[in-house]
Amino acid sequence: MKVSFIIPLYNGLVLTQAMLASLRATVPAHLTHEIIFVDDGSTDGTRDWLASLPPPCRFLLNEKNLGFAGTCNRGAAAAQGELIFFLNNDLVLLPGWLEPMQAALHSSQRPGIVGNIQINAATGMIDHTGIEISSAAKLVHSHWQPRGLSRLMCAQRTVPAVTAACCVLPRETFLREGGFDESLRNGGEDIDLCWRLAQRGYGVIVAFKSVVRHHIRASRGPVSLADEANTQRLFARWRKEIIALGDQCWAKNTIRQFFINPCSVNGFTLLS
Repeated sequence: MKVSFIIPLYNGLVLTQAMLASLRATVPAHLTHEIIFVDDGSTDGTRDWLASLPPPCRFLLNEKNLGFAGTCNRGAAAAQGELIFFLNNDLVLLPGWLEPMQAALHSSQRPGIVGNIQINAATGMIDHTGIEISSAAKLVHSHWQPRGLSRLMCAQRTVPAVTAACCVLPRETFLREGGFDESLRNGGEDIDLCWRLAQRGYGVIVAFKSVVRHHIRASRGPVSLADEANTQRLFARWRKEIIALGDQCWAKNTIRQFFINPCSVNGFTLLS
């Protein structure tokens, strides 16, 4: 089986070089693979550096800025692997990160998409174990992880969505289901893809034994008005799903609060 690592780029050369070094150090020696960089208009020397890379690295240069979705879609169309990993250039890949993601993907009855645990590179704190809708109807990164004895038994978990900063899925599935929606500009593309896959019966999973470090938002930059526009598109398109997920979160939080303080839940006193 051949694997394609697809890495969208827009500047950040130093981060990209460090990320590639960590990828080379952690790819299993027996794995047939290619590393595809897709540059979206870098101006910091990235393109000159790409031209110096030997196989299995290769690169594509966008003539105009396509954004994250278009850049990833172009990489997937050119890939030759059966599996495609989308990797941000601001990751630090740790030993053993890859194999649990592959195992989780192959364990699914209908393999969809698999993410992993991501650690904030600056703080060392867990930043991502999936994406969920909060009881306040906000898209948030989950920090849930198994503890105690369950940690030994829980290798993976089905979640509403995972981030495309580090994920894997079959290339055929990605292309057949339309790839990332290019109308979402640098935000929400991964959530939309996950919900489309789940709607069609594919698995959306986090592999808990796969851990990477992530320089949060280093590749995307600060929050902007474009993020708000992307959120509005998502909420218009997935209204029913967001309401259902928000209800589930509210119910879980209410039950959890009851066990912490049975006499008061959300401001209401419970009579015995």
